[in-house]
Amino acid sequence: MLVVAAGAAASDYMAARQKIDLIEGDRLKPGSRIELTAPELTAYAQHEMPAGVRDARVAVIAPGVATGSALVDFGKVRRAQGYQPGWLMSQLLDGERPVSVTARIQSANGTARVDVQQVQISGIQIDGATLDFLIRNVLLPLYPAAAVSRPFELGHRIEKLDVQPRAVGVVIGK
Repeated sequence: MLVVAAGAAASDYMAARQKIDLIEGDRLKPGSRIELTAPELTAYAQHEMPAGVRDARVAVIAPGVATGSALVDFGKVRRAQGYQPGWLMSQLLDGERPVSVTARIQSANGTARVDVQQVQISGIQIDGATLDFLIRNVLLPLYPAAAVSRPFELGHRIEKLDVQPRAVGVVIGK
């Protein structure tokens, strides 16, 4: 059974990779729509995650709302990025933790916006003012290019992302 599941995941990853290559290659005609299914998005996430992240999953739980989850060793992630945490930070960051992020995704006119609604780390829910504080004071200083709660260009002539539970549709504009 494990071999079948691995084969399905590889097949889903290849399907997602081919679709993404078509989009990034700017070879699609205006009005084209490419759909990425939940299994394809999960397989792609599992294959593309950095060191320190495993068992990634992606699910669209409602129109425009997606959840991503994974087991994350924050210490390994930082080391893979070339940073060596000190002893105290290593004590706080090392070890795998279940992490889940739920976000609202809006998209139109070649732009998108991702608003993080909730984060869970080891079962502890973070939302509201605490989440806003962590995004401003932890996430953005570490990842200044992260486009959180602000519009960003989609690129590759993508007109919009249609985020639905069945699949995420990528609509190509002019």
